[in-house]
Amino acid sequence: MRVARSALTAAAFAILLTTFNAHAATAAAQAPGDTITAPVREALAQLPVRTEDRTGYQRTLFKHWVDADKDGCNTRAEVLLEEAVVAPERTGTCTLTGGEWYSPYDDRTIAGPRGLDIDHLVPLAEAWDSGASGWSPAEREAYANDLEDGRALIAVSATSNRSKADQDPSTWLPTAVGYRCTYVTDWIADKTRWGLTVDTAEQAALTNVLEACPNISMTATLAR
Repeated sequence: MRVARSALTAAAFAILLTTFNAHAATAAAQAPGDTITAPVREALAQLPVRTEDRTGYQRTLFKHWVDADKDGCNTRAEVLLEEAVVAPERTGTCTLTGGEWYSPYDDRTIAGPRGLDIDHLVPLAEAWDSGASGWSPAEREAYANDLEDGRALIAVSATSNRSKADQDPSTWLPTAVGYRCTYVTDWIADKTRWGLTVDTAEQAALTNVLEACPNISMTATLAR
């Protein structure tokens, strides 16, 4: 009996040690440029839970659609060029005409850039609520024009983007049901990348969607 208890104690300690080491490894990756890789459900569990606060929010506090690399194309145009399934014609400084895009939110193909919006996957107002209210103007500009992670900005139909507005997954999910696992996984990755929090309703909604999804590995490179 003593041997059995000792074995059980050792096994329990090993589990605790493994869990501690896993959390310690996650906590150690805190500098910009560090990469976090974890099963998506574990990544969700690592996001801090906080009550949201929109006090003081103004969209203009996030300077967006800048031309960061000075090539004549602003952030919106860069996303359109990157995500086109049929390349548009580029004239002048960066005027785009023609082309086709796939809008995953509503499973539609959109002809021409005028029917598209560039969506901040985690909306600017939601980012403000979740921690960006305490950022510097430069950090908010970087967030609003994040071209380094292809999940942060996405070309979608104007109809779907305006339906979503500034909602989180507790009140809005893509009408294309088959895309929802990707959507919530990317949402968690984006919040991880930028060190943002979730509220309880948002956490519950993400957990609920993930129950029907593979517990795939999610990787995010920390932006701040």
